[in-house]
Amino acid sequence: MRVLAVDLGGSHAACALVEDNTILFRETLCFANSEKLVPVLPSVEDALRRLMSQSSYPIAGIAFGFCGLVDSRRNFVASTNGKYIDAPDLDLAAWAEQKLGLRLRLENDARLALRGECYAGAAQGETNVVMFTLGTGIGGVVMIEGRPLRGKHGQAGALGGHVPVRLNGRACTCGAIGCAESEASGWALPIVSKEWPDFATSMLASVPLNFENLFSCAAQGDLVAQQVREHCLQVWAMTAVSAIHSFDPEVLLYGGGVMKSADVILPYIEDYVHRHAWTAWGKVQVRAAQLGNDAALLGAIPLLNEELENVR
Repeated sequence: MRVLAVDLGGSHAACALVEDNTILFRETLCFANSEKLVPVLPSVEDALRRLMSQSSYPIAGIAFGFCGLVDSRRNFVASTNGKYIDAPDLDLAAWAEQKLGLRLRLENDARLALRGECYAGAAQGETNVVMFTLGTGIGGVVMIEGRPLRGKHGQAGALGGHVPVRLNGRACTCGAIGCAESEASGWALPIVSKEWPDFATSMLASVPLNFENLFSCAAQGDLVAQQVREHCLQVWAMTAVSAIHSFDPEVLLYGGGVMKSADVILPYIEDYVHRHAWTAWGKVQVRAAQLGNDAALLGAIPLLNEELENVR
């Protein structure tokens, strides 16, 4: 089975021709402005046409991963949180049929990535998994008994970064306060760091404030960096316990750019959840995702194979 896959992020789109668990060809598009989706679609269409021309076999359809809340049952974008604000008004399935003559399944990008990891990555053979993506934001997605959790409005399990972890905390982009994302995400890190006592004397004051530099400065013994790192690790670990108590997974999976420091992050979270999560049946496994930027693309096959009448 050959399919086309699109993984649409805030500033880029990865497009690929996929067969089974192999990416045959790919193109990456970069966008200067992600305010609206309509101006982006012609470039995506052109890329998909080029990929179609590489295949002498029929293409079964398009799996389209979108960086927002998606109702996959009815194939529409429910909410975008500021990116591609026109997407809820677009019929992407009709666009795919009219422009490319192919059926399209729309899915949240994090759910599509989890499908990829369960199909061809670190969660193969697992049926009860929570996956977090630690990066600019904190993405979350849940699979229960082999099926992605969606809920009535398409947002169940998708807001793992917006679990409150701090009473009267910082305002978050989602409208709430004290979210995990507003305390320990890439966009929040400069705010958290600059508010930290003695920040001005820290190595962090002289470098770009990102997680790579945070973990590097902490490893070099900078006290403020170590304290901020501990703060972030604890937020991620608390969020993990909340997910375990909410969704009963057997595996916690972690991906995203922050996982360059997986040797520090994973043991910390594993130790924390083994001490604090109430799991009378045993211990939750904590793993690093394997597929990186390929995860959502490789989730295309299982998404398109899914029978719509069985989606819940």
